[in-house]
Amino acid sequence: MSPNDPYNRDPHSRSGLPRGTQRRVQAAGAPRRGCALPPRLVMALALAGFAVVSYFMKTKVEDNPITGEQQRVSMSAEQEVAMGLQAAPEMAAQHGGEHPDAQLNALVDKVGAKLVAANAKGAWAEQFAKYRFNFHLLKDPEMVNAFALPGGQVFFTYGLLQYLETEDEVAGVLGHEIGHVVGRHSAEQMAKSQMWAGIAQAAGMAGADFNMNPQQVAGLIYQVKTTSYGREDENQADDLGVRFMVNAGYNPEGLMKVMEVLKAKGGSGGGPEFLKTHPDPGNRMEHIKAVIEEVRKNGTGIDRPPGTR
Repeated sequence: MSPNDPYNRDPHSRSGLPRGTQRRVQAAGAPRRGCALPPRLVMALALAGFAVVSYFMKTKVEDNPITGEQQRVSMSAEQEVAMGLQAAPEMAAQHGGEHPDAQLNALVDKVGAKLVAANAKGAWAEQFAKYRFNFHLLKDPEMVNAFALPGGQVFFTYGLLQYLETEDEVAGVLGHEIGHVVGRHSAEQMAKSQMWAGIAQAAGMAGADFNMNPQQVAGLIYQVKTTSYGREDENQADDLGVRFMVNAGYNPEGLMKVMEVLKAKGGSGGGPEFLKTHPDPGNRMEHIKAVIEEVRKNGTGIDRPPGTR
């Protein structure tokens, strides 16, 4: 220590700080060890990135002249048709097989064929021509439902048909399901579900580092994302169903009656609506009413260029 410097400053230091202070300052400003991302989080980020990249690499963008949208899909229309035909027998078997009443089957076939024939025209003709439509009335008397497989296999349970009173209502159900087919909703869902399954798995892996249950995190994310797409598809199928009904000469109010039946029979089940695949029938009725008003004002769009209505 210098007798003339009570602070013991280093005479060779430019800073003039007391001895040892520079080393402490440098140590304080140096990067701390142990701040790197946890290995599990790094793996999760890599897995999520791979899922997203795979989605864009394995899918292609195609224009849909009926919806006016561009869609990312991973299969051709021909593959959709083949998949639907292959799965149809098993789907029917799960619901008791085809209904034995020839008259009821003939009604469903007639209405379905009329809807297809009336809409496979103009700007929509090419899209309809890609699919092979068959309409199946299932024996199941309990399930109040209708659904469609990719490619044109449409199913209608007797559990729903028994509550319908008019041909317009039958057309409302079938028009909605035809909308799912030509809207290529299943193809879009299958492509997106692979991506979201990977992202959900990654989120579950990362959540483990924050004391969260990985399976619960992954399941919630996957459910929220896939059901949100489902709700959008349901609304679009209602929109298309109204247009198909009008083109075929049916009263679109028939679809409103179907919603009343679904609401009376329990709608889409309990739980918060954002976790349901189908929107609440009451909310769907508001949407359908708006579409009917728009179609009556502006037409269905079948004779206008693709992508316009």
